[in-house]
Amino acid sequence: MMAKPGILEVSDPSTVAKANELKKELQRLIIAIVEDDDEVLVQTIDRARETLLDLKNLKLKRSLSLKFGNSISCPDEFRCPLSKELMKDPVIVSTGQTYDRPFIQKWLKAGNRTCPQTLQVLSHTNLTPNHLIRGMILKWCKNQGIELSTSVVYINDEGLTEADRDHFLALLEKMSSSLSEQKEAAKELRLLTKRMPSFRALFGETRDAIPQLLTPLSQSNSNREVHPELQEDVITTLLNLSIHDNNKKLVVETPLVIPLLMDALRSGTIETRSNAAATLFTLSALDSNKDLIGKAGALKTLIDLLEEGHPLAMKDVASAIFNLCIIHENKARAVRDGAVRVILNKIVNRMLVDELLAILAMLSGHQKAVKELGELGAVPCLLSLIRESSCARIKENCIAILYTICLNDRTKWKELRGRGKGLWNYITTCSKWNFKGKEEG
Repeated sequence: MMAKPGILEVSDPSTVAKANELKKELQRLIIAIVEDDDEVLVQTIDRARETLLDLKNLKLKRSLSLKFGNSISCPDEFRCPLSKELMKDPVIVSTGQTYDRPFIQKWLKAGNRTCPQTLQVLSHTNLTPNHLIRGMILKWCKNQGIELSTSVVYINDEGLTEADRDHFLALLEKMSSSLSEQKEAAKELRLLTKRMPSFRALFGETRDAIPQLLTPLSQSNSNREVHPELQEDVITTLLNLSIHDNNKKLVVETPLVIPLLMDALRSGTIETRSNAAATLFTLSALDSNKDLIGKAGALKTLIDLLEEGHPLAMKDVASAIFNLCIIHENKARAVRDGAVRVILNKIVNRMLVDELLAILAMLSGHQKAVKELGELGAVPCLLSLIRESSCARIKENCIAILYTICLNDRTKWKELRGRGKGLWNYITTCSKWNFKGKEEG
């Protein structure tokens, strides 16, 4: 007789074989943990943990099927519409429908943004625990003599158990507690989001998770000075979770994020300031985010930090400025905020020349930037770079900038020719543009 949906036959040979396979794998991993060197120890322990939880999940399913037998049918309202199995962690999507968490997560992870039952487009992908259905399932199980754990112990596709989720929520709650608990929670969230991508995804799936993470920094603005170590851990956690593509839009559209990143750029430790710049760089992968970050005034803060010239922060700052200035509106903002002068000064001092020249070449498409370059005496600097550099990219960017300067101011073209016929011939040969032709035409 065919098994009923959602009920696992105890005598199913595939289940027994799977259990034996997991046991052998666990034995192998335990031996490896004892014998392996430190370099692979952490990964081996993680794999052993996952195997152990898989085995536990399989045992619980078999135990559940023993209690079910073939005479008890699970009520339809307790079955997940996707898996057709008894729900262990029922959650509600934005349309009001209820699903078992791992199966709706798998649906969303596949790129679907509709409700599987109603086919309506989901207004958001937050999953809200359905405590009412969960309570009814527990009561039904109790009446049937079925042992169903109050915490879900199987692992979803991203390797998280319900205990992990509960721990995550507990850490977020601590962010509104005492300073010592905030520091402890922030440190752990930083490590979890660094090591486990699944924890980054949790921030996008959990309502108000990002505002909760930022609570200590938002409180410090009004009540007390921010603790440097706490600020560093929170900002770095923000960087970690921003790496997850599905989080980028959500992070930037959270009202406190950009102002707090700007505060970190101004007053954090050098690592905090560097990580804040890296966060803006990561978030600016989306064009819509570029505009929001630019409108918030973050470019001025980045340019100020670039002017300070701390070697640990400059590369992240330059990367963020470059990414933001890809859109025209931010080019104008950067020029207005003094980027041309600051960047040219750094190049004159031979600091991060390749990266900063790329930004300068991008900004040279703006009329005010070209005029400023001419006034600041960029021509001699660019010519000296062409002479001394062996990097083709640096030479190309120098020539591109020189072209725009000369096109805007004919006296600079004459100055360029006056620097020497050999250099002039080299530039015009390397350039894709004909300076003389442009001047005459």
